[in-house]
Amino acid sequence: MQLPFSEREFLEVFGSYNTALWPGALALWVASVAVLVLVLRGQRIDRLVSLLLAVHWAWAAIAYHFAYFAPINPAALLFGVLFLLEALLLGWAGLKGEPIRYGYERTARHMLGIALAVYALSYPFLAMALVQPYPSTPTFGVPCPTTLFTVGLFLMSTPTLWRLAAIPLLWTAIGGSAALLLGVVTDFALLGAGVFLITYIVARMVQKRRAT
Repeated sequence: MQLPFSEREFLEVFGSYNTALWPGALALWVASVAVLVLVLRGQRIDRLVSLLLAVHWAWAAIAYHFAYFAPINPAALLFGVLFLLEALLLGWAGLKGEPIRYGYERTARHMLGIALAVYALSYPFLAMALVQPYPSTPTFGVPCPTTLFTVGLFLMSTPTLWRLAAIPLLWTAIGGSAALLLGVVTDFALLGAGVFLITYIVARMVQKRRAT
């Protein structure tokens, strides 16, 4: 598959993003660490978690896709619209809809969720070590760590709904395949994250159907 931009142009996008928006990305990272710690400590902050995820997806849409990625990739406009739609769905779940419960239990699913969330928070440092020196490297607030953090929290949630999971699952495929083409090794985790999430949702649907 031929991409409409070069690897150099792709990395230059991150350079521009990091140089201009690092305070916002840092604030989002700090807020995400704080929320994950509260969830692991058993705090009932379900609506706050959904709202934070909504901010993640809106930030990635506006600050990354629309502002920096669209000039080198026309598809980024569509990506941005999808990310804004996910932000609206999460925002509705946090403000008006039935709240999703986020928490920690000693199960394999929850452990995978924690691992993915921690990986997403470690993503900027791993990318600087494995992909490209700062600032021309993907950091926080861009689509792939946003998706990894979201999937991690979804794996720690009850229930995880198809309408909320569909766009993150789509991005695990898009971002994971692009990682193979561009050599962004930190994004390879997206492929596994997608498999974990869809397996959980399908298993839950089968279990629910058997119970009725």
